[in-house]
Amino acid sequence: MEIGRKIKARRQSLGLTQSELADRAELSKGFISQLERDLTSPSIATLMDILECLGTDLREFFNEREEEKVTFAAADLFEKADDEKSILWLVPNAQKNKMEPILLHLVAGCSTEEDRPHEGEEFGYVLSGTVTLVLGMKRYKVRKGGSFYFQADMPHKIENNGKKDAEVIWISTPPMF
Repeated sequence: MEIGRKIKARRQSLGLTQSELADRAELSKGFISQLERDLTSPSIATLMDILECLGTDLREFFNEREEEKVTFAAADLFEKADDEKSILWLVPNAQKNKMEPILLHLVAGCSTEEDRPHEGEEFGYVLSGTVTLVLGMKRYKVRKGGSFYFQADMPHKIENNGKKDAEVIWISTPPMF
């Protein structure tokens, strides 16, 4: 671990100069400079003093938690397709999250498999075409630009009874796809 690099980054994020940090920690500017270039190592007591001046502590400073990925490129996505539909998972490994968004491409005259009732909620937005949301015994027509939202406590599926393919952004919570 490059302790010096992390100290420098923290110092700079706080807008402090090396001289200001040195004064606050009762150290020399030269020591801070060498430390930030990883040319010297501080004692534990000195490191604790420096970190206190930087508004942190040993636990937070050494926490190597990986930053959560929040954006995804097309190459990150996963697609499963057959003759009737394709499902593009818009967030890789979304099964570990509280919701799971997909892009559903449904060929004209086809439908998704019926989902059994489950806890949670589902939301959809029709990007193109027209679909029929089958929710229990009820049927709802949803055209391009329309959306749906429901509690998933009854059997449900999406049908494309139109003459054109349809695309739907579909989000399930908890993940079900």
